[in-house]
This record gives sequence, structure tokens and C-alpha cells, in this order.
Amino acid sequence: MLVQEIIRIKRDGGVLSQSQIEEFITGVTNNSVSEGQIAALAMAVFLNGMQREEFIALTKAMANSGTVLDWSELSDKGPVLDKHSTGGVGDNVSLMLAPIVAACGGFVPMISGRGLGHTGGTLDKLDSIPGYVSTPEMDKLRHVIANTGCAIIGQTDDLAPADRRMYATRDITATVESIPLIVASILSKKLSAGLGGLVLDVKIGSGAFAASMGMAKDLAQNLVETANACGLRTSALITDMDQPLASAAGNSLEVRNAVEFLSGTHRDARLEQVTLSLAAEMLVLGGLCENSTQALQKVTAKLQDGSALEVFAKMVTELGGAVDFTQNMDNYLPAAKVRRVVKVQADGWVSKIATRDIGLCVVELGGGRRVASDELDFSVGLSGLPSIGDELFIGDELCTIHAASEEAAQIAKTSIEQAILIGDKPELSKAVISRVGVPT
Repeated sequence: MLVQEIIRIKRDGGVLSQSQIEEFITGVTNNSVSEGQIAALAMAVFLNGMQREEFIALTKAMANSGTVLDWSELSDKGPVLDKHSTGGVGDNVSLMLAPIVAACGGFVPMISGRGLGHTGGTLDKLDSIPGYVSTPEMDKLRHVIANTGCAIIGQTDDLAPADRRMYATRDITATVESIPLIVASILSKKLSAGLGGLVLDVKIGSGAFAASMGMAKDLAQNLVETANACGLRTSALITDMDQPLASAAGNSLEVRNAVEFLSGTHRDARLEQVTLSLAAEMLVLGGLCENSTQALQKVTAKLQDGSALEVFAKMVTELGGAVDFTQNMDNYLPAAKVRRVVKVQADGWVSKIATRDIGLCVVELGGGRRVASDELDFSVGLSGLPSIGDELFIGDELCTIHAASEEAAQIAKTSIEQAILIGDKPELSKAVISRVGVPT
């Protein structure tokens, strides 16, 4: 069938067959389908949605567009597990989660993405570490997983290649928030990784793609049901993204925050709650612990005794980073030319944060992409961000801007002052809101 006819069916609200979806994805993979045609179908799906059988067919077609990994050599050593977040601001959970779970006996081949819209990408964060190879050869990946227990990498050319083209086009065509496309993009990468279990972190709030609880539950349910229908045992946690999760936003700044978290130098409370909850969920899902209470005790112990930091340091070294990276971050992470402290202008509590605007501020500073071809400035971003409920006084530090120029810092300062509201003491929300698809 002509590609434009497939697009027409979905444009007019029709249901695509499995063969039509497979034909389109084959064209995406071999480049016979143009970027414009990808954009057209993405917009048609965005506007008209998909039915369950289309979700499953699209996910499987994208997963099977390349190599599907086989980890049978690890079958008697431990479960192969992973986690995926739907994206947020200051969401550096993966950097701590993978080594924590690996320290507990799991194997985590985490295939991550780059920044999408206003949200940061795990791969972009790791690319700020000099020497770190985020797309290793397959033999190298297998060696690191067997030796270290985890490897956070990007999609290689032969893993879900159709998703790579679809992903890049969605980012620049305002079709990021489509639930069918989010589901297929996330799960195709995870299915191609050959996992035995997956935990999803579905964000809700002003910095998330799901702005309402209804949308978050819909997304979580679709992800869990589609993954399980494709043979991947999966559950999800719905977590809050009405404020940045970490106190840092920006690539190298979030890496620093992660190392401080693992070492115990500094741990943001909400970040710790989300990270450990997801890690515990993974241990139960993988059969490493019988229940959540036991799992939470185990992941906390591995964080506190330094085991997780050792795994992270080893992963960085195995993938090309410096041997002493975690001990001497200042010698390796890029530093911005300009640092400007933003001062609090009125007494009160942090009552609201326009989290999406915080993410867009990082993009404007050069830490995110406007178009897919943009090169990032890994040094820029924000640090020392407050949490909702913090009591602040005139003259206190609101945050620190890391910028490439004074002009960029001034623009960011205006954005930050508008994004963080100081007012009456607010009611606090939970970081982990609910679970979908409890492991059995």
C-alpha cells in the first residue's frame, strides 16, 4: 500500500491493520518513508489516537525493526531488569537507580534517550562525562553488564532503529504528548533490550507530559497492558512532577547531583523517595525480594554502604570515563563561564513552581535542543533549586544559574523569578502517588 494511503486512513480516524503498521515501520527503517511522512502519521495519531491492537502492533513492529538482545547467559545469575521514566525536569533517577539495583543482584542494560521537549535526557547527562561512550559495541556492552551489573547507554544502530527516526521527528513537530507514540517509543526500546522485567515511572504535573491524573493513569495503564501483552512483565509507579525532582537541572549539574546522592554528600528528599521506591519495585518484580518492605530495606542498605557508588564508578570507567571520576568530578565535568545567584525578593514559602518553564529555561540556556541537530552545552543549567514548601526570606539564594554569557544569565533570571512563586505555605503532595500493575 502507498505510504500516503496509510497516513490517510489514520488521518480520517480509521484503524490501521498490523500489516499496514508493519509496512510503514519497515519504510521508516529503510528510509523509504520520508521525515515529512513520519511527521504526518505522527500528527494523525496525535489527533485521532489508536486502539489497543494498534498499540501492540506498532510497539512490536518498532521493537522488531532491528536486533532484539538475548541475555540467556545471565539466566542463572540474576534477573535482567530496567526502568523507564516518561520524562521530567531534574529527573536524574536512572543514574542512581541502575547501580543501586545492580548492587542488589540485578542486571540492568538501560537503553536511554536524549532530551525531548522541555525534559532532559539521561544520555545527554552521561555525555557530559569526558570519555564516556554511550553507544558501545555489543561485545563491550555484554562485558560491562556481566562485569558491572549495569550499563546506561543509547540506542545502537541495530536496536529499534525505527524508533530513533520517529523519536527525533516527534521532538520537532509538537507530537511528543501522544500516548500511542509514547507507549510504542518507550516499549520498543525496552523490548529490544531483551528484558525480564520493567518498571515504569509515569510522571504527573506541570513538568510532565501528563498534566492530569486522568492522563497519567491512562498512560500508565496503556504502557503496562501493552508491555504485558508483548510478553514483558511490567508495572508502573505514578510520581509527582509539579516541581523539579532534583535540586539541579542541566546535564553536568545533574550528574554532579547524582554522584553526591550516591556518595551521601547531598540527597534531595523527594528524589530519594522516588529512586528507592522504583528500585524496590524492580527487586520485587525480578524476584530478588518477596515484598516491598524487604526490597526497600535492601536498596537502602546498598545505597548507604557505598556499594551503589562503587557500581556507578565502575560503570563509568568501563565505558571510557576516568578511573577517579567520582572522587574528582571538578577535574572532569564542564563548568559554565558565568554563574549568577538569584536572590529571593519576598519572604514566604515556595508555593508553586512552573516546572515546564524551568525545563524550557535550561533549553534556552543551551542545555536542551530546539531542533534535533542542536549541539548541547553540557555545562549550563540551574543548581540549588528550592522545593515546594521551603520557607525563604528576602536575600536568600533562590538558585544558581550556570550560563554561557551574562546576557543568557539575565534572560534565565527573569524566567526563574516568574516560574517560582513565593507565597503562602502550601499543602505538600506525595512524591510517589500510586502503583499500576502490582507485581504478583
